[in-house]
Amino acid sequence: MRYAAGEARAPRQLWMEEPTARPRLADPVRTAAVRAVLIVAVTLIQAMVAFLSTLAGSWLAFPMVLSSVASTVVATWAVLDVWVTHQVWKQRHGVISEPSSSARQLRRERRRARRAARAEARREARIRRREQHGTARMAEVEA
Repeated sequence: MRYAAGEARAPRQLWMEEPTARPRLADPVRTAAVRAVLIVAVTLIQAMVAFLSTLAGSWLAFPMVLSSVASTVVATWAVLDVWVTHQVWKQRHGVISEPSSSARQLRRERRRARRAARAEARREARIRRREQHGTARMAEVEA
C-alpha cells in the first residue's frame, strides 16, 4: 500500500483489543478455576494409570486405584470451590444487571407519582403559609 506524500501513516498495532461477549472472571474465581482444572487433569491421569496398570496386572494397580478415588473426591471439591467462590464474589461485589423495560417503566411511573405528591404537598404548604400570613397582615391593618 502506497501513501501520498502529505498523507499520514497510522502505526500498525501488534495487539488489538476486541470486546468480548462475557466479562473476564474475577481474580479469585479464575484462580480457583485454574486450580480445579489442574486437579482434574491429575485425577484423570491417575485414573488412566490405574486402569492400565490393572490391565497389566502390576503391583501399582491397587495404590493407584486408592489414590484415584481420593483424587476424585479432591477434584469434586475443587470444582465446587469454583462455584462457591463465584457465588461469594457475586454477592460481595454485586452483579451489573440491566432491568427489563417493563421494570424501568414501573420505576418511572412510581418516580412520577412521588414527584407529583411532593409538588402537591409543597403547593398546599405554600397556600397554608399565605393564608396564615394573610390573616396576620389583616390583623395588623385593623390594629
